[in-house]
Amino acid sequence: MAGMCCGINVGENEPTSPVEPASRTARRRRMELRQIKFITDIADTTRFKRRKIEDQDEQQQQQKPSLILPATQCENFLTLKFPGEKPKESTLHDDDFPKFGYTSVCGRRRDMEDAVTIRPSFCKKDDSKNQPGFHFYGVYDGHGCSHVAKRCKERMHAIVKEEIEKNDDDDWTQALSQSFTRMDREVGDRAKNNGGASTSTSCRCELQTPQCDAVGSTAVVSVVTPEKIVVSNCGDSRAVLCRKGVAIPLSNDHKPDRPDELTRIEEAGGRVIYWDGARVLGMLAMSRAIGDNYLKPYVIPDPEVTVTDRTSDDECLILASDGLWDVVSNETAAAVARMCLINAEKPASPPRSPGNEAVVAATKDSSDKACSDASILLTKLALARQSADNVSVVVVDLRK
Repeated sequence: MAGMCCGINVGENEPTSPVEPASRTARRRRMELRQIKFITDIADTTRFKRRKIEDQDEQQQQQKPSLILPATQCENFLTLKFPGEKPKESTLHDDDFPKFGYTSVCGRRRDMEDAVTIRPSFCKKDDSKNQPGFHFYGVYDGHGCSHVAKRCKERMHAIVKEEIEKNDDDDWTQALSQSFTRMDREVGDRAKNNGGASTSTSCRCELQTPQCDAVGSTAVVSVVTPEKIVVSNCGDSRAVLCRKGVAIPLSNDHKPDRPDELTRIEEAGGRVIYWDGARVLGMLAMSRAIGDNYLKPYVIPDPEVTVTDRTSDDECLILASDGLWDVVSNETAAAVARMCLINAEKPASPPRSPGNEAVVAATKDSSDKACSDASILLTKLALARQSADNVSVVVVDLRK
């Protein structure tokens, strides 16, 4: 008996071909298998490329320095070795060295132009090994390029040491003023001797201009002695002392619109033009700096020096570039640093069991970590407040 199938007459004795729906199903299955295999191949290739990229990232991270520079541990101060120096033996105790922490990050800038120098016991006025000597801290904020700030990082502490050793009258103003003048002259002479170009192959100012006269750096330097805190500032970086919870500025920013700086610039024949803020000749947003030969004599390297007697109420010293001070006030910075130091003094409540003495003793040596935490916290605060500059912060524990 014949029947109808899909609109076609099919007889009983006629051979039937394979059912079409079944063939379509088989074809669909074959296509799905091919798709699955194809996608699997892509996944394997992507996983291989991802692994290769991760390996390249690890190699780059090993070659690049960390943006956040942690504080050197206090127990390593006595064996700290710098390039070109031999380790010196000393009978000093760890407590003779002020504990510190510092941070230096690029932030939202394209290039990192800040530099930080810390030299514990870099200079002594006598030959006694039992004297802790003087400690050097410096923050340099470069502009135009980074090589002037890097040069200050390499040489400023050595020049200051020479001037202190030559000065028999303990005239800090003369010693540090002469140091800044020598540093500025050395930067200028180095540029001239190299044909106006930096010796660094990675220096980007070589690609912009044939000369590096439009490069400079601020400098805020502090020499901490057992009795005094000496601060020398040139530019808009700043030093702030926290004394019994009160923020005391130890430097004044050199801005072109500061009344005395404005008068000095105009008397020298220059002008202050307001272009995105007050700028010398409409170019530089500070009135004093190391370098910047193209703006002399309007921009000078002469620092302002302050000498402050240390007291038992001194808690910490903060040195930072304007990347912090543009968005964080002196009072806020001092309060944050003080909070970190005070919290480090509070020991956690350890369980009453044998060996608790070691836990309590460990909390007493945590002030260097507290300084590091304070510098990191201040840096994060500046970035959270949308600071558009490099941020470098040094926190020194001055408590006796």
